[in-house]
Order: sequence, then C-alpha cells, then structure tokens
Amino acid sequence: MPARHGDHHRLWIDPQNPNRIGNANDGGASISIDSGKTWTTQNNQPTAQFYHVAVDNAFPYHIYGAQQDNSNVGIASRTDWGAIGPADWFVAGGGECGFVVPDPRDWHIIYSNEEDRIHRFDKNKEEVQDVSVWPLDSAGHGAADLVHRFQWVSPLMLSPHNPDVLYTAGESVFKSTDHGQSWTQISGDLTRNDKSKQQPSGGPLTNDITSVEYYDTVFALAESPVKQGTLWAGTDDGRVHVTTDDGQHWSNVTPKMPEWSTIDLIDPSPHDSNTAYVAVDRHKLDDFKPYIFKTTDLGKSWSAIVNGIPDGAYVHAVREDPKKRGLLYAGTELGVFVSLDNGAHWQPLQLNLPVSPIHDLVVKDDDLVVATHGRSFWVLDDITPLRQLETQSPQADIILYQPQTALRLHYPTEFDKRQPVGENPPPGAIINYYFKTTPKEEVSLEILDSSGKVVRHLSSKEKKEGEQPPEWPDRVERVKTIPANEGMNRFAWDLRYDDPIQIPGAFYTGDGPKGPLALPGDYQVKLTVSGKSQTAPLHLAIDPRTKGSDAALQKQFSLAMQVNDRISQLHQAVNEIRDLRSQIQTLHKRFGDDQRLKAALAAADGLDRKMSEIEQKLIQVNMKGSEGNLAFPNMLNERFDTFSHAIESGDTEPTKPQLDVFQTLSTQSQEQVKKWAQLKNDEVPKVSESIKQANLPALTITEKKE
Repeated sequence: MPARHGDHHRLWIDPQNPNRIGNANDGGASISIDSGKTWTTQNNQPTAQFYHVAVDNAFPYHIYGAQQDNSNVGIASRTDWGAIGPADWFVAGGGECGFVVPDPRDWHIIYSNEEDRIHRFDKNKEEVQDVSVWPLDSAGHGAADLVHRFQWVSPLMLSPHNPDVLYTAGESVFKSTDHGQSWTQISGDLTRNDKSKQQPSGGPLTNDITSVEYYDTVFALAESPVKQGTLWAGTDDGRVHVTTDDGQHWSNVTPKMPEWSTIDLIDPSPHDSNTAYVAVDRHKLDDFKPYIFKTTDLGKSWSAIVNGIPDGAYVHAVREDPKKRGLLYAGTELGVFVSLDNGAHWQPLQLNLPVSPIHDLVVKDDDLVVATHGRSFWVLDDITPLRQLETQSPQADIILYQPQTALRLHYPTEFDKRQPVGENPPPGAIINYYFKTTPKEEVSLEILDSSGKVVRHLSSKEKKEGEQPPEWPDRVERVKTIPANEGMNRFAWDLRYDDPIQIPGAFYTGDGPKGPLALPGDYQVKLTVSGKSQTAPLHLAIDPRTKGSDAALQKQFSLAMQVNDRISQLHQAVNEIRDLRSQIQTLHKRFGDDQRLKAALAAADGLDRKMSEIEQKLIQVNMKGSEGNLAFPNMLNERFDTFSHAIESGDTEPTKPQLDVFQTLSTQSQEQVKKWAQLKNDEVPKVSESIKQANLPALTITEKKE
C-alpha cells in the first residue's frame, strides 16, 4: 500500500476497526482511516533525525544538518515575520547522513557529504558539484574490498584557520586546498584495520551493506581552533590520533578505555591548543554508560569526566564554550548536560527540551544549538547566565545577570502561529535575574538611558488594562508584567520607551499606541525589590543588516518622541473629559429628580455638550471594534496611532510627506487641546461653582491619568 514515507519502523492496526492504521517511519507518524489508501500529513511534526549541526555567519544565522532518510537542510534561526516555517528552509546541497558545512565567509557556499560522496553547493546558482575523494560507487561490496573505507557519517570540515582547506576521512585523513578539486592523503590507516570486521553483513536473503555497516573508519575529525595544523582523529574501533604538523606525523594517543569503542566526537578546546575533549559511545556493545575524556597535554594523559551523567545517557557529543573556558556541554542519548567546572561535575540542562538523543551541539554567539535525533533542531537562546554563574555568590538572594548585547529589530505585531512552525527567539532585550525565594513585595525593572533617565518602567504587579475583543487570533500580546518567581526569571524588554498615556477602553485597528523604539546605544537595567537595587549595563546594537543609518534613526526617533508626546496630550484631554462627564452622570443619578438642582445640572449638561464637541474631534467615540472605522471615520486619535506605526516601519529617516502629515495632525490636535484648556480654565470653574453652591460635590479634574 502507499505510504507517506519509507523506512517503516512501526505499524499499528486498530483491532476494533482495521480501516484505522497508524504508521511510524523515518519521516514521522501518519494515520489512515481507509485501510491505507490515504494518509495524514507528516509535515506537522518536528521529528527530524539530525546527525550533526553547523551554523553560518549570516544574520540571522542558519542552522544546518543532514536528516535521516530525508534531505539535508539549512534553516533560518529567526525570521522577520515572526516564526520559522517551510519557506525559511532550503536543501543545502544533498545528503541525508553526514555533515553540512557552510563557508564562514559566504554562507551561499556549502559543503555536505553522505558516505563517500562530497558535494559543493553554490546556493546563488543552485548548483551542486561532486567533489568526492574517490567518486566510485561501491554499493554491494564489503569494506574489505574498498580502496577507501568511508562510512555513513564520514567526517567533513573546513579549517577554522583557512576556509579554503577542506578535510575529510575514511580509514585515513584527506585534505583539499582547492575546494575539493583535488585531494591529498595526509595520514596512513589510523584504524585497527581488522579485516574480519570488514566483511559483508546481513543475509541470508540479502546483504545489508549501505556503509552504515562499514567498520575500521575515522569517525571523528577536528582541528584545533587555536593552533593551525593540530588535527585530532578518532575511529569507530577505538583509536585516537593527533598531529601537530598538519598530518606529516601522527601519534596514537588513545585513552585507556574499553576496546572497540566508537570515538563519536572530538572537540579541541577553543582556549588551549593542548586541550581536547572526547565523547565515546559504546551502546552498540551493550554498554550504555557515559564516557567523556579530557586531555590538557595533547593526549599524553587523559582523565574521565562524567560525574553527574547517569548510566543510559551515553554520550554523542561534548563541546567547550568558546567564550567561557571550562564551561562544557554534553549531548547524550537522554538529553543535554552542562558542566560549570571543566567536567568535574555535570547537571542536566534540559528545561523544556524533549528527552531525546542529542547527536551534536554547537555554541553560536550566545545560543546553544542542538541536533536531536528524532525531535529536530532546538536552540537555547542566550546562555550568558551560564557564563556568569561561577562569578556570582551562591548565597545571593538576588542576582541580576549581565545582559547580552541586544539587537534593535522590528518585531511583528501579529503572525500565523497556528500552523506548524518553529519559534523565533524572544523578541527584544533578554534580561535574566534570580531570586533565592519568591519576593513578597513588588519587583520593578527599569531601563535607563546613558544620562540615567528612566525610559521604561516595568513591574511584577499586574496592571489592569482594557482589552480589545479577541478578533485577531494571530495578534502578539505585549507582555508588560515581569515575572518574579523563585529561581531563574527571564523577561524580554520590547525595546520600547514607556507607552503614552492610554485611554481606557479605546479601540484600534492594531495593538494601539506604544512608546518609541529605543535608539542603538548604551543603557542600564535596574532591578529593585524590597528597597534594594542592582544594575547592569545593556548595549543595544543596530540591526546588522542596516549600515550607516545612525543619523536617520536619530531623526526617526525624534519624530517618534514628538508623536508620543502629542498622543499623550490628546489622551490626557480625552481622559479628563470622560472623567468629568462621569462626575456629571453621577450627579444626575443621585440628584436628577431634585427640582431645586435643575439649574445646576443644566449648566453641567451644557458643559458636557461643549466637551463632547472637542472629544469627538479628538477620538472616534463610536469606535467599538478594531474595524469600526469602516462605519465611523478615523479621527485624530486613530490617525495618530496609525501614523506612529508607519514612521517606525523601517530604519530610515522620516519622509517629507510624513513630516508634513505630522505638522497637520499636530496642528489639529493642538487646536482641540487648546480649546479644552480654555474650557477647563473658563467654563469648568463656573459650572463647578454653581454646582457647589447647590450643595453638590464640586467637579474636579485629575491633571494626569495614565
């Protein structure tokens, strides 16, 4: 029968209704309700089985990997539209089982491999070139018959010192200095070369020879990022070799460990050319213990570093943080573990990551990117707190961590997140802080500019605001209340100044007026609880894709601040008018039947009519839904709101029409605000006095109501 994918692993037939069938395969899971004639999609589940992971230097950076029984793939780590969908993926050359290696200088040039085949992909031209070491199809032959033994996940890498140099390995290590046009063998056979383990497997009906079964091969290969020419090679039959002269001389430096182990991955330290970490896998020998070894003397001596990793969590990968020496990450069969003390102690770093095999992981800037074998790619955004842990007192009641550099990006206000999509990083500047116990009092978080002025005040105390009806399910709700829980807390400041004064219950076509987007520059984060404060510097950088726009952004920001002020003035006037009207309505409810007060109440009604004339110019009073302007035209409030979003749509200076429109809106709003000020100064006191003389509560105006 037809199926959604090949390589089937499970088939379930409903014993009560055999028309219902469940199928699990290398592409995921699918259901049929008509005996297999049709099946549900598999494109709604993140079940990719990745072998390794790599990243490039683009912005946003891409994540690369080869997925079992599917194509290899490059995936955006974030997008401008709000999520990461199929349109943000691309096939990165070809291959389902090896490595995908982008050129650090130009991510459009991507190398990838599977078994003995190597591809060079030019994404600009959508051109794939075969650059294999030995491009001879060996299907059906045992490893003993081959000229070179390349296995299913053959190593492939670019030199971190010279991206024109490409390395790969079979039973030996090979080097190319011309992008794969030619290759030089730079080692002898580094394996045990046990011919008894290189015979065809499988049978009796058919052999099982797909190169997964090839043995005595170099399984792990890495060059020191500190010292050029220092190469490490590990084999699937338990050997580790190192060379310090780019392959001219190799030394067997295998740690003392059980024989026939698979050297799954070697990570040369990014801080010391003599240090390296080795992940060893023995699960195929029914040994499910974790094995990680560390050397600090080029393999002359080794120490086992697995304290805290339980049995069953056998290790696929280990990496040292490129920014923090001794901070290690391990990818195991049961998830991710972290060590803060160079491997002396490990602890889980699982959080919301599904328990799944982690076949590889890599640190990109401040992110930890992991390749799961069954749950696709996952990213732990902003690992800067991990890099600061040992510098903080473990007895501290409060810790505000130094934030990472934030990027001034434009975040969407709505997007379709109901479809199967990946998540973007948190929108804004990520701020991490710790409480030993849950604070009993209100916690405040303030953002200060370089002059020390508070530009944004946030609180753990929820502020009730009028909510618009949920007409648009894809709208992104702004989070304005900071968390204040025991342990770690994380909040993403949306990079905006304090919002203008709001009108309770006002409706807008979008998410309403909000504070201007902060300029790139230096800020301070201030965390306060129980009268105690901590501060930390925060740098906000311009979008890396934007060049030479500082002056333009300053002009845009200046206009946005003026608009923000005008909106606040407008909203304050409307709030005062509505507050005063509410007082008049209360008087009518309480004293409306008293004929002795008729004159005073009539005067109040006359004032209300004059206020209404101003109010109706300032705001569309009939706006009761986000599309109310289809029946009731936008007034100054709605026009200012739309205008405020338009001027910040890009990183450019305001256009002349925008400046002209601002002058028009500003003149019109100021005219009404002045009318209201005159009414407040002349009419309100008179009416209030007449009401007061009738022994009624005097009318009062709250000068500022946010």
